[in-house]
Amino acid sequence: MSEERKQLTFFDLFTLGLGGAIGSGIFVLLSAGIAYTGRSIVVAVLGGCLIMLLAYFYNVLLSSMFVFRGGDYGQKAFLFGPYATGVSAMFSMIGGFGIALYGLAMVEYAGIIFPLILPYKRLIGVLVITLFFGATTRGAKFLSKINNVMTVILLTAIVAFIAFGLPQVKSGFFTGEDFLLNGPVGLFSAIAIMGWACQGTTMGPISVSSFTKNPKRLIPLAILVITLSLAVIYGLMSMVASGVLPLGELEGQNLSSVSSQIFPSWVHILFILGGGVFAIATSLVTAITMLGEPIQQIAEDGWLPKVFLKRTAGGFPWVTRLLFYSLGVVPIILNFSLESIVSLIMVPTMLLNCYLNLKCMETVKSHPRQWQKSVLHMPKILLNGVCLLACGSNLFVAYYLFIELDVKTMVTIVGIIGICLAGAFIQLKRGAVKPAILMAQREQIVREALEGDEGEVVA
Repeated sequence: MSEERKQLTFFDLFTLGLGGAIGSGIFVLLSAGIAYTGRSIVVAVLGGCLIMLLAYFYNVLLSSMFVFRGGDYGQKAFLFGPYATGVSAMFSMIGGFGIALYGLAMVEYAGIIFPLILPYKRLIGVLVITLFFGATTRGAKFLSKINNVMTVILLTAIVAFIAFGLPQVKSGFFTGEDFLLNGPVGLFSAIAIMGWACQGTTMGPISVSSFTKNPKRLIPLAILVITLSLAVIYGLMSMVASGVLPLGELEGQNLSSVSSQIFPSWVHILFILGGGVFAIATSLVTAITMLGEPIQQIAEDGWLPKVFLKRTAGGFPWVTRLLFYSLGVVPIILNFSLESIVSLIMVPTMLLNCYLNLKCMETVKSHPRQWQKSVLHMPKILLNGVCLLACGSNLFVAYYLFIELDVKTMVTIVGIIGICLAGAFIQLKRGAVKPAILMAQREQIVREALEGDEGEVVA
């Protein structure tokens, strides 16, 4: 990558990463976290930020050693063999279930202002998702303009929520029976469920590593600062959310009950629409934009049957888009709760990340020169300990999300994981995917990743 194209600075990385990390999760799941642990939700979101940083440790470590043009995709391809690549591809499609979460949550927040729509929540949720998928036909630039406006309004709403709410937090916040409401298990469950809101701090910076000045130093530093900033913002929001009203009045409620208390009525309405609805809408736009093309690539690589390669006369990949759309609406039709949808996505993701974090120990051993120059360089025993701690964070989140589920959802998750494992094996076995081609693609990614800051290839 020529030096002329490496223009992004630390500030660019910080705004990109923080803007991407702050989203719908805090609006959708904060009330669920409070139900688990009461006012110690503040501790839960701080713990969630740390746990998620560890859960995606492989992003941080690899970005300190190599420059990846493909961001997270390039890092996974660097670490995976053919079968693990297939499993990762299958797991990627599970992310489509998150579309359902956004559709339902948007209706719930809009229903605060327009309560007549709530009896038709599932139907309207499907219609919302359909509308947003339809908007993708207008192109990425059209969606980007809408998203930029909504993001500015969202950040303004969050600042107002904290500024208006903090002076109204009741005294004795960190004492009393409402703190650590359900003991350590409740706190651990809250950390796990809030992990959805606290993830995303690594994705933005690593996606632009090839356009960043001194990326091997700035990207790990930016990720750390972004995580700390997110922890402060979410900590303050959770303090307001759980400290203004008695916990009994928050049961089964979202942030609207607190918003109505701290804001004048007209500001409350603006907060619900501009904060809650727009936070979820921006996440929905991002999810549709980010997941559509990878699913098409998964089909083209052979991990899906050939029917998914079909396109219209104009070239639109209608079969994969229909699959993506179906993944988004099926959880709504099956009446899954928001917490269940989070678990459907997070449990497989955390198990995959556990494998990736363990592979980092092998990567450091096989590329000593890059590790020696890394800003994260540390004694081998300490590195191994961090990798194991990161793996433990993945298993922690997966376990506490899993044990809170009903039997039906547990069976569903186990079944989905089994289908992904079997699907990757079958496609490799029947020759639909060519391992030689995958390895050639991997070697190309490895060669690109090994480019030094001066543009030379270092082995």
